[in-house]
Amino acid sequence: MSDTAPKDLFSKFDELIAMREGILATGVEDPYNLVMEKVLSPTRAICNGRDTILLGTYNYMGMTFDPDVIEAGKDALENFGTGTTGSRVLNGTYQGHKECEDALKEFYGMDHAMVFSTGYQANLGIIATIAGKGDYVVLDIDSHASIYDGCAMGNAEIVPFRHNDIEAMEKRLRRIPEDAGKLVVLEGVYSMLGDVAPLKEMVAIAKKYGAMVLVDEAHSMGFIGENGRGVAEQAGIMDDVDFIIGTFSKSVGTVGGFCVSNHPKFEVMRLVCRPYVFTASLPPSVVATAATSIRKLMHGSNKRAHLWENSKKLHRGLKDLGFELGTEEPQSAIIAVIMPDLQQGAMMWEALLKEGLYVNLARPPATPANMTLLRCSLCAEHSEEEVATILGMFERAGKAKGII
Repeated sequence: MSDTAPKDLFSKFDELIAMREGILATGVEDPYNLVMEKVLSPTRAICNGRDTILLGTYNYMGMTFDPDVIEAGKDALENFGTGTTGSRVLNGTYQGHKECEDALKEFYGMDHAMVFSTGYQANLGIIATIAGKGDYVVLDIDSHASIYDGCAMGNAEIVPFRHNDIEAMEKRLRRIPEDAGKLVVLEGVYSMLGDVAPLKEMVAIAKKYGAMVLVDEAHSMGFIGENGRGVAEQAGIMDDVDFIIGTFSKSVGTVGGFCVSNHPKFEVMRLVCRPYVFTASLPPSVVATAATSIRKLMHGSNKRAHLWENSKKLHRGLKDLGFELGTEEPQSAIIAVIMPDLQQGAMMWEALLKEGLYVNLARPPATPANMTLLRCSLCAEHSEEEVATILGMFERAGKAKGII
């Protein structure tokens, strides 16, 4: 018998563990273990016993406390119970799931809609199922983890290109064999910096090389585009996109994911997509709230206009205070404030929390170019006064911590 000790399967995480312990050793609160004791509204909660403005929840359209949405959830809970206890292909499809898919088809003007239990599963399932061994997935290097995981699960060849670089994307496509299956995966809004993809140009190039196109509109649905359909709508290319992926956990205000498409063979996905077939379906109350929220978002132009005003005001105010931001101009409801390093970022995060403001502390390796970010996500329910208050909080915390 060998004297060699068996490999510790957790040893691969030692660097991350040391980094986290180093931050906590400074006395900073754990930025990844915040507890909201009570949620008061889409923009405020009690965090650590303190009334706190929420600026890191992705609740872009503020639908979480909409009275019609809440009422729909209550009705479904009473009439259909707490859960389906089954997969969509067995006993897990209720009337509410069909109504939710109908709402999505109407919202996007598409022929097909397929609802998943999470947005992560939507990307995982669709990408892994349509792009398999021998196929190529051309994607932006800053793509979400669920996109990369979908490529790995499907065993497709991953071909990344530099972020939002149109020429780099074309070079990659040019090198792929003409007769190979090709899928280009793009995001409307990239969630770390809040920047928008040049979809019009990129989709045109994808089509030139015979590739199918999937656009993840998780962070643009509800807000961007005349009808809130996302960056593809704003760019006027809805008819050129083969698949749109989205989530219910942002603007829709609940949980779940979806894919919409006009592809004539799309319905076969219900039989071959493993993360759809082998997962319990969403509870009736969740799909009822989602369907109601989606239908209300169709008429959310006033909310969209107010959210744009909030975004412009916060971006301009932070820039004027001297903070370094992820984009030169506001492009979405996400505004990323760049920190000098992780330790100073954690200290600034805590200083803001003590002021009564919650933002996201985003760190490497999830961030582009190993940046540390304080990521702010605005809500249509933030008042003009709240945005002014937020700027005051950033100014006081930034000066106290030597960031500005």
